[in-house]
Amino acid sequence: MSDRQNPDYSQRIQARLEHLLPAADASPERLHAAMRYAVLGGGKRIRPRLVYAAGTAIGLEPDALDASACAVEYIHAYSLIHDDLPAMDDDALRRGRATTHIAFDEATAILAGDALQSLAFETIATDRHPRVTDTIRAARLATLARACGSRGMVGGQALDMASEGRAIDVETLERLHSLKTGALLHACVRLAADGRPDLRAHERDALDRFATRIGLAFQVRDDVLDIDSDTATLGKTQGADIAHDKATYPALLGLEAARAYADRLYAEAVEALAVFGGSADALRAIAAEIVQRDH
Repeated sequence: MSDRQNPDYSQRIQARLEHLLPAADASPERLHAAMRYAVLGGGKRIRPRLVYAAGTAIGLEPDALDASACAVEYIHAYSLIHDDLPAMDDDALRRGRATTHIAFDEATAILAGDALQSLAFETIATDRHPRVTDTIRAARLATLARACGSRGMVGGQALDMASEGRAIDVETLERLHSLKTGALLHACVRLAADGRPDLRAHERDALDRFATRIGLAFQVRDDVLDIDSDTATLGKTQGADIAHDKATYPALLGLEAARAYADRLYAEAVEALAVFGGSADALRAIAAEIVQRDH
């Protein structure tokens, strides 16, 4: 099926992720097998799809976005490997099957996550698409680095671990999740915008508003699903947040108020896209999927 027939780009990203990963039989075989296991074993591919959808909204062709789309998914896969480790969330189930450290071993899982992080930056740095200039490559490397470092995803994970068993307010929880979950989702949209250095300021601001709100909506919906759904549907352990005594939006706001908050964030995200007209329909579809998903 072509990309035109499959506008969410799921098949495109799957093929490119597999192509760029080291072959499973290349040395060191066990490490490469673990990397492929973590990346290719399912998932909604929301982050790379956001890259393509944001690019579509601002007139970029998919082939000028492939490297960025793969890079964010490699970062996401690495983060899940490390999140599931015994020293972190200590989970044995991810996407309906054994987590990487269970399927292989802890040391191999740690190394697989490390290698996927490196591969993400290599993928952007070596992108030789004719419309991707040195300036664009440098901007995208900086965007990704900010999103996954101590002032982004990793910092959010540190705050999340520090908050276990402690009473925190909604403002603190929002800051935590704007880093842990929101920073990488925001980077997906920014990576597309980096490909258009001539993008007008109000268009860039609109994309930023969309990304900020949908990133938070994603986490609020996750918190709701940890209560509403079940392990088989989620593909990961239901009730894990409660088991780890984590602060969540339903715990602080109440379940119905948390649902309403996700809906409000979604409405604000979609409203921000008005400037792009119909070219942002793919972004609107992903936003709806984020707040309506059951896993």
